[in-house]
Amino acid sequence: MISFKKLLGKEEKFYDLLEASADEAKASTALLARILGQDSQVTATSIHDIIQSRRKDKRITQQITEELCKTFVTPLEREDIEALSLALYKIPKTVEKIVERLTICPARVPRESLQKQVVLLEQAIDCVVAMVRQLRKGTQIERIQDHQSKLQFAEGEADKVMLALVKDLYNGPHDAKDVVILMELYDLVEAAIDRARDAGQVVFMIMLKYS
Repeated sequence: MISFKKLLGKEEKFYDLLEASADEAKASTALLARILGQDSQVTATSIHDIIQSRRKDKRITQQITEELCKTFVTPLEREDIEALSLALYKIPKTVEKIVERLTICPARVPRESLQKQVVLLEQAIDCVVAMVRQLRKGTQIERIQDHQSKLQFAEGEADKVMLALVKDLYNGPHDAKDVVILMELYDLVEAAIDRARDAGQVVFMIMLKYS
């Protein structure tokens, strides 16, 4: 028997799952920051933890898809839930690619420059987590706008950092192999920040729709 509450779409499960997915994005980014802070080569344990985080997020994404198929009325439009779910999943997936590259790159490749980008990635993810948590609280667009502004600021700063890093690659005393390796790593971290921006944009559009 379908409950009246379920018919009205007031179940909290979609908010719970979306928040869990955002938390996994944050967890994977924290793992990346921790790996970059270590002096040694990336360990098997580190890559294992990143893979587990990404797999956990994938299970959450699949559960959201299954619940969308089984639920009669959802608290948000189905397309919006699915779009946000997929946008969130792309964050740990991209972070996993970064760590994969770190496991195979030479130990001599400097990581300090990557840390500048990852600090901004963490700031962007914090904004995304806060925005996703705001969804269940209703249409308080002002709070979402504040987080959205911080997210856009972090992305803008990341673009400036990226430009400075590329300039250093072009003009610094790097050998050709290091330039190729670092350029790919910079691009991947920038892509992760773009994924965070995309997820935040989905939340912002949802809030605009319901405000």
